[in-house]
Amino acid sequence: MACASAAFAQTASEVAPQVTTGTGTNQVVITSKKLGMGLMVTEDAPKARSTITAEELEKQRPTGNAYEALEMLPAVNSYNYDATGLFGGGMTLRGFNSDQIGATINGVPVNDSGSFSVYPQEYVDQENTCSQFVTQGSTDVDSPQVGATGGNFGINTCNPENKQRLRFMQTFGQLNMMKTFLRYDSGLFPDGRSKLFISASHAETDKWKGKGTAKRDHIDAGFNYDWDRFNYIHATVLWNDAVNNNINNLTLTELQTQGYYGDFADTFKGHLTPVKGTPQTETTQSPAYYKLGINPFKNAIVSATAKFRLNENLDIKVLPYLWYGFGNGGIQQRAQRENQFYNTASGTRTGAKDLNGDGDTLDTILVANASVTKTYRPGVTASAIYTLGNHEILGGFWWERARHEQTGPMLALSNSGEREDIYLQDGKITRPDGTFANSRDQLTISTARQMFIQDTISLMDDKLKVNLGVRTPDIKRDFTNWGDENNTVRQYKMVRKYDDVLPQLGARYRITNDDQVFMSVAKNMKAPPNFVFGNVGTNVIVTNGVGNFVGEVKPEVSWNTDVGYRHQDSKYIATVTFFAVDFKDRQATAFDPVTQVSSYTNVGRVKSHGVEVELGNMPINGWAFYGSIGYNKSEIQDNMRVGANAFLPTAGKEMINAPKLKTSISAEYQDGPFWARLKARQTGKQQASFVNDETAPGYTTFGLDGGYTFANFGIFKRPKLTFNVSNITNKEYRNPSSVSITNVKPVPGVTTTTGTQRYYLGAPRFISATLSIDI
Repeated sequence: MACASAAFAQTASEVAPQVTTGTGTNQVVITSKKLGMGLMVTEDAPKARSTITAEELEKQRPTGNAYEALEMLPAVNSYNYDATGLFGGGMTLRGFNSDQIGATINGVPVNDSGSFSVYPQEYVDQENTCSQFVTQGSTDVDSPQVGATGGNFGINTCNPENKQRLRFMQTFGQLNMMKTFLRYDSGLFPDGRSKLFISASHAETDKWKGKGTAKRDHIDAGFNYDWDRFNYIHATVLWNDAVNNNINNLTLTELQTQGYYGDFADTFKGHLTPVKGTPQTETTQSPAYYKLGINPFKNAIVSATAKFRLNENLDIKVLPYLWYGFGNGGIQQRAQRENQFYNTASGTRTGAKDLNGDGDTLDTILVANASVTKTYRPGVTASAIYTLGNHEILGGFWWERARHEQTGPMLALSNSGEREDIYLQDGKITRPDGTFANSRDQLTISTARQMFIQDTISLMDDKLKVNLGVRTPDIKRDFTNWGDENNTVRQYKMVRKYDDVLPQLGARYRITNDDQVFMSVAKNMKAPPNFVFGNVGTNVIVTNGVGNFVGEVKPEVSWNTDVGYRHQDSKYIATVTFFAVDFKDRQATAFDPVTQVSSYTNVGRVKSHGVEVELGNMPINGWAFYGSIGYNKSEIQDNMRVGANAFLPTAGKEMINAPKLKTSISAEYQDGPFWARLKARQTGKQQASFVNDETAPGYTTFGLDGGYTFANFGIFKRPKLTFNVSNITNKEYRNPSSVSITNVKPVPGVTTTTGTQRYYLGAPRFISATLSIDI
């Protein structure tokens, strides 16, 4: 649970109660939660917060991911790399990039422990998700985060059902897309306390441009043991195994020369004929062979929440978890010189090895190579809630130790572009001394801790509620660079600790039973990513085996302020929130899949402010509407230093990927077992560099969803057919892929060095249909 003050997670029936009409074989079961039609719920938190429920998630394409599910909410700028969501996606929130937003599943942190990145397609099947929430500004006081300056979002999975059930869902769509989902719920066992579910799914689709596919196998399982609603143990296991071919993100120049559907090459260019005594110099292929643009990854999340009521005033909760991940990404190619292998003894690249079998070491040979990550990440959160009069006191701690191993193995490539193992583990190339050749070879032990306490004070018969809280996150990065084929330094080690004291203040006042105002002020922190410790020559200098930062690498700090108004009655809900964010040492980080280089930039001070509006109604004659609008003005406060006396003119410019305007609207009609809705989403233009010398135009997309629930037929209960159409108008649009590009054009008198922005392109219209049956 994201907020310990919300003592109980929503069950499937609480989120989407079922209404049964008719009798016998003619029964039709309709899932219905009228308020906001699943896009809004009544909120009482003294901060900005938005929630979507299972009713909304059921309407979306089953292959969708967590980012797509939030796309209609104000200030959420989310997009998928394809229409299905299987290839992943990106998201900004009030201009915060996804690696600045805390992410949890059932209370478990899922941001990458090194870079804080989020991979939304990996975590959970959407069919098992009962709610998702976003706190747009203030990270929850008990949220287990050291990398969240821009709020957090969370996913709560559905509990096992009380009645035995087998659910089958089958989805088909364009581009050979299919997903098969099967879930079994045991129902309550004879003890009346325990129940479980287990589900499995397989999904696959072709890319929307170029050759390649996405394939995903997923297993979710949950077990509940409930003595009563105050005492229980809820455990979940989430397992994912996915292999995706990448979709080529094009530059503006490539868009002009290759067109919108330009992608990776269909064939591998092969090797040069080996000739002894003559150098054969192979170069990386551009665009790369599509089979080398691949992202294989496996991950698991195991957790258990135990909650007990010790007396009428004291509740305790313990949440142990383990996160495991293994895989690689980027483009699996590298031009390796035969006479520049790393010498572990001297720290130089003087080792020589014949790679093409011609009897010399004069050549440069194309090999398979990518960034491989293996993470073991155990942790625990423990808290207690004590009620004393009109005070509800929450206190606890969080601890986590992440072992983050990052390597860059090399494998031989055949003349057809094949390698022995897409995970780059079998058949690794060795150096002359027998050790494995690597484009990087690093180990980071990140130990995170946090104490937190919050007092929620209820005054004036609960008309006024005040939250006073503080959390004290700290993280120790213990980094070792073992040396690799990209550097000429010996093994070095760096240890740095980052910590802060982060206070929070929130208040909510009920003007009437239907109207309330709220405000919150919170300080947030994001520690520097681990890869900055390995950027030798840019962020790090190594002298006599000792690594030190070039300048000071500081944590990012933000102050977030929300002031808002809510109206919540039996007919409609409306929320208006004004916000302001003050950054210090704002970080901009990115990974280039082509060069396989991670970059880190300190942007300095950034200020942003804006307003968010949400409005939803209870159905009137079957019609329900939802609308949201977000306005965000971000402004960089300082010119960026790029030399001893050289500054880029960034002061007064907008941040990358921070559209000023984001608007969404949904119109839905429901008549008994039939429903349909039309939705539209408008995103304003986005800057693509800090100097604002390249811009991604604004765009508007439309979607259509609908469905029909049939009468029960024999053993088949609640048979339902739904359809989803995305990007109805085939709109072509783009979103910047990097948030760390300083300038794409030379700046006279300052620098001739430029960066290159690549773009995620919007997928064309896509149609799919899903059949769901319960037994």
